[in-house]
Amino acid sequence: MTSNDHEWPPVGVLVVDDDPLVRVGLVMMLGGAPDLRVLGEASDGTQALAMVEELRPAVVLMDIRMPALDGLAATEALRARPGAPEVIVLTTFDADKYVLRALRAGAAGFLLKDTPPAEIVQAVRQVAQGRQVLSPAVTRRLIARVAESDQDQRRTAAGRRLALLNDRERDVAVEVGRGLSNAEIAARLYLSVPTIKTHVSSILTKLDLNNRVQVALLAHDAGLVAPTD
Repeated sequence: MTSNDHEWPPVGVLVVDDDPLVRVGLVMMLGGAPDLRVLGEASDGTQALAMVEELRPAVVLMDIRMPALDGLAATEALRARPGAPEVIVLTTFDADKYVLRALRAGAAGFLLKDTPPAEIVQAVRQVAQGRQVLSPAVTRRLIARVAESDQDQRRTAAGRRLALLNDRERDVAVEVGRGLSNAEIAARLYLSVPTIKTHVSSILTKLDLNNRVQVALLAHDAGLVAPTD
């Protein structure tokens, strides 16, 4: 069997958007990928929560602004569940405080609604494999552009959480915040890649986080990484 053959069942996807035309477009582009399968469509967050329970998708494409229960509240509710699906937030504007809140809640990343179809398909594949879809540059730009009134409180809270880490884990968390890969962190800290992977896993466990995006945001919140780093 070649590496291009699909040995695994298709990745199940739920599309959530209150605009029927947007849903149709997303379903069409995802349906063209042999390794993805759209399991259903929801028009608001309440419907999405029920359909996730029923259909068990691996990935949810979640619009933020919807009636009834919006995408932010739905993302927070989903990611708090055991065995939660990965969530990619769909938005019209990248400098959006709601996007930042969704990422803090555990979304794997966000996509603009005018993202080219091939990139949306690739993003779904990436998060299904446990990888984030957010480039470090975009994360930093988002943090820099979204002003937050509770910055001092957030810094204090983040510092308290990071105090749970040992010195080496803290060093790794800072490099994750700078957007470095495991290989790049290993080279910078003169450690092996498996050791870095172990540290990252330990950080996620100790801080009760879902992914590297949340680690990066926590490092930024604590003031350990500047948005321009």
